[in-house]
Amino acid sequence: MAGRFAPTPTSDLHLGNLRTALLAWLMARAEGRSFFVRIEDLDQARTAAAPGVAQRQLDDLATLGIDWGGEVLWQSQRFELYRQYASGLDTYECFCSRAEIASASQAPHGDFRPYPGTCAKLTDEERAARRAEGRSPAIRVRAGGASMTVHDKHAGEFTSVVDDFVLIRGDGTPAYNLAVVVDDGLQGVDQVVRGADLLASAPRQAWLATRLGFPVPQYAHVGLAVNTGGSRLAKRDGAVTMRALSERGWAPGDVLNLITDSLGWPRVAHTVDLLDAAGHTPLFDAPGLWRPWVVTALLTPPE
Repeated sequence: MAGRFAPTPTSDLHLGNLRTALLAWLMARAEGRSFFVRIEDLDQARTAAAPGVAQRQLDDLATLGIDWGGEVLWQSQRFELYRQYASGLDTYECFCSRAEIASASQAPHGDFRPYPGTCAKLTDEERAARRAEGRSPAIRVRAGGASMTVHDKHAGEFTSVVDDFVLIRGDGTPAYNLAVVVDDGLQGVDQVVRGADLLASAPRQAWLATRLGFPVPQYAHVGLAVNTGGSRLAKRDGAVTMRALSERGWAPGDVLNLITDSLGWPRVAHTVDLLDAAGHTPLFDAPGLWRPWVVTALLTPPE
């Protein structure tokens, strides 16, 4: 049994990321699970454009008092493994551009646009013609119009259609939905705590896990940190990273208690003290876990 936190190394962790990491760590530890950290560096171009970010992310987690077991897993070192798992599934080549998919799709569930199956029944001649046009195909899994229901700790039963989603991108890079399922399965991750914006992807991933022979993990999609306009937190919103707050006089304990305040939890001296609190206080029933946390620009040290 294990939980995990898996940042993308393209920018420093902001307060929302740190809060999610803390929740993932505490939920795992409080229930006797191991806890892993892995770096989701599938996009090599974006990762290369942000040198040193991954190490700063790891340093910030450690500074906040979050520890983990084993070596940090880097997805960029596992591309062939992901391709091997994809090769055992019913798949087909897809030559569609994003614009073509958007124009052919409908969006019955907010921003989610199921792939309409445009390339699912192409003949060999049609595929050859598209290759002759210089198109590099992505690899999609054939889901056959399935639907999948997952259970979320807060949202309850959540059901969504599973479209023929991409497993391998046109440039040969394994897609996130494939990599995360393989990694969770092989690491024994049975508890996934992450931001509420990823709830919509859970049915796809749970469906794929069953196809690959992995158990479906327990899900807890927690509230996002947002700015006063309701948009997800970003660097432009002010001093919202551990490093920026430190430069303005915030100690790690101040940052920790800023997060615990947002959750409606008691203040503690150290992160490990939350494990004691979790033993006799219903921390995970606090409504602050599930609603958005509105973070204003933090420019002055705490009093």
